[in-house]
Amino acid sequence: MSLNFPITTPPWEVLALVAHYLDPKTLAIASCVCKSWFISMSSDHLWKPICNTHFPNLHFTDLGEQVHHVPYHRLYGIGHTAAKRRVQTPCKPKLSLNNLIFSINIRTKSSNIVTIAKPGEELIFDPNGVFKFDVDNVNYECSSMVAVLEDVKITWNVVLSGWKGVFTMMDCEGKVSFSPGAEGWFSEELPSPGCCSGAVASGVVADLKLGFCSRRESGVGKVKVDKVSVGILSIVNWRYVSVDDGLRYLQHFLVPCDD
Repeated sequence: MSLNFPITTPPWEVLALVAHYLDPKTLAIASCVCKSWFISMSSDHLWKPICNTHFPNLHFTDLGEQVHHVPYHRLYGIGHTAAKRRVQTPCKPKLSLNNLIFSINIRTKSSNIVTIAKPGEELIFDPNGVFKFDVDNVNYECSSMVAVLEDVKITWNVVLSGWKGVFTMMDCEGKVSFSPGAEGWFSEELPSPGCCSGAVASGVVADLKLGFCSRRESGVGKVKVDKVSVGILSIVNWRYVSVDDGLRYLQHFLVPCDD
């Protein structure tokens, strides 16, 4: 780039003309040279078109008016920081499944269906890499092949190894039809963590399903609960969150925040 100015051109005018050819980073650096350069390099006349070019989806004019005219170089900085945060990969969770125990209790008014205390590493992983796990061979049986509708109470806790912490994922009641091929599905809204949790901040539910099958023993038909599935489901897109996102969510309740 070659710019020619008359010798008589005042230096501040030269500075203002050159500034139009500078990129945002160079403008920001130049504004730190001295007070006069800061005034020249931070003018709305320079930064408004830069904001509109780099962040066309943000209405900077409206933003500036709403907050009593924040300078456009400040608005550019806000937009630039927000854009960087959106593309940042969340930090790996502090927790792993090896740190957790899944404690599940399912019971009716008259009997206990199942009590499970399963270490995280022994759970059957979903092949899609989502926070959904199966517990097989539950072995609860109902002696009748006829559908029986019963009230059940579900409690699901996640325990940090060594009983250093516990978080209740689900504590609810509902009805289950004990019949071959049926599924008992329960869900409960989970609380939003008190601080940023990356991809999982709100709009998630604890999800639990009971799977039933039938078998005959000594000529008697029986209904068997052979599987319990648990997971964290996003109600935004009705998909299970990833394992890492589920662990990030849980660590807010099980691992003390750093000071």
